[in-house]
Amino acid sequence: MQSANMLLRRIVRSSVLPFPTQHGIKKNLFPLSRTLSLSLCLKQDKSCEPSEKLDLDEWKKVMKSGLQEEVSEIVSEPKELSSLAAARETLEMWRLAGRAVPENMSEEQLKTFMECPSKSAKKKYLRYLHLKELHKKNDKRKMDEKRERRLEAQDQDSKTDETKKSPFVSLWSRTMDKAYNWRAAQSMIFGQPLVFDMSYEKEMSVREVSNAVRQIVMSESSNRRSVDPFHIHFCNFKDDSLYHREFIKNYREAWDKLLITVTDQCYTEIFPKDKLIYLTADSPKVMKAFDHDKIYIVGSMVDKSIKRGVSLARAKRLGLETAALPLDKYLLWSTGAKNLTLDQMMHILLTLKDTADWKKALEFVPKRKYCDFVNKPVKELKRTLDLISTLRLGKGREKGEKPFARNYPKRYKLKQK
Repeated sequence: MQSANMLLRRIVRSSVLPFPTQHGIKKNLFPLSRTLSLSLCLKQDKSCEPSEKLDLDEWKKVMKSGLQEEVSEIVSEPKELSSLAAARETLEMWRLAGRAVPENMSEEQLKTFMECPSKSAKKKYLRYLHLKELHKKNDKRKMDEKRERRLEAQDQDSKTDETKKSPFVSLWSRTMDKAYNWRAAQSMIFGQPLVFDMSYEKEMSVREVSNAVRQIVMSESSNRRSVDPFHIHFCNFKDDSLYHREFIKNYREAWDKLLITVTDQCYTEIFPKDKLIYLTADSPKVMKAFDHDKIYIVGSMVDKSIKRGVSLARAKRLGLETAALPLDKYLLWSTGAKNLTLDQMMHILLTLKDTADWKKALEFVPKRKYCDFVNKPVKELKRTLDLISTLRLGKGREKGEKPFARNYPKRYKLKQK
């Protein structure tokens, strides 16, 4: 029996250990489980009968096949890990070289990067990941800024709430409200009427009606706070219309407490026609001065959505006088249509009523629409226009003369040479 054990030990030393050394594996990688299984086999062999014989060739084949499976498993894992590590090293080198490479990449993104067929495809994929990362950073930065602004606004609101709670500020606001209401009540008896025509609901969408109502709300607020307010009339106003619903949405409970006149009648049924003037940008007649005895009508519409000449056609159909603001006379108009919002019209009319100064009134026109006020004499303007036209050639002179001829009266036009 001792001779059999010695024989097995020699076989193990001569056959099993050279196999992993031939395949490039160190002796310390030889699995411990195999040695334990061998010892168990040897113990079992002691209980066997001495007449039993071992099939050594079959045993060698089994041992070699098991070792090959374990070696393949051990070798495949380091290969995959080494390729990912190499990919990370190349990405780090490209990042140091200044290329568009993302800072953080997952294993899936690295695998897709390695599967790219060409170098240009890899660059495109890295650029895509880099831009995606930048967008995420920008979104995060914007969210942080928005959160900071919200916190600042909350702090300011808390401070204003504290100031509002003070008795002096609340007393001041109550007295000012009473003064404004008193002025509005006086204007309903003695003030000059100002009509808002509410007959344009069918020609606008819901969004445009809401914009028009918002502008009218701002107009009513500025009129209420003015020194000499108008007596505002909402004519052609129908109950349960879009205008009505939008006004209730904006004013809520204060709608029934407004110091204005709301009626479903037309303005021609309330006021005499010879006192009515319809203000429209399409009118050929220019308004020279503010008349305190006239009653001005403003169309309650958003001019961008209305076709040109609708308000002028309505005024002509009713046989009313029309007028347009003298924008060309006082402003060097640059771009855009000469249509103003309803709150801008209210500011202009209030300033004209108080000061009768067109330059102060037209300061409420948006500055993006005009270059400057006409402060220079007309001769200097003609001289500068001649200089510009001499620098231009051919059609350039005609293009330079057209704005001048459009913006100034006929007596100031350049003489044709």
